[in-house]
Amino acid sequence: MVKSVLTVEDYLNDLQGKGFQFEEDAIGFIYFGKHYTNASDELINTAIELTLKAQKRFDGSFYISLLETFTSQKIKTRKEAVRLVTEKKILVG
Repeated sequence: MVKSVLTVEDYLNDLQGKGFQFEEDAIGFIYFGKHYTNASDELINTAIELTLKAQKRFDGSFYISLLETFTSQKIKTRKEAVRLVTEKKILVG
């Protein structure tokens, strides 16, 4: 069974529906990161999620750094990304 991945736009709408507010510059950073790293929607959404968990808010430089790490480490899935940040103690929990 293939689990469908939300598009970045749908994921952001979902988060906003849960009360997360993104400033316009944050939305710009998110899409800049997507184009800059050519990452999949799954990785973009994961980077957004992990940024919010680690920083308690959206931090553009942290998000871009995560994406760069994912692409340099050839991370392809959310599971691999979560494992990486856990192993590197980027996110403790």
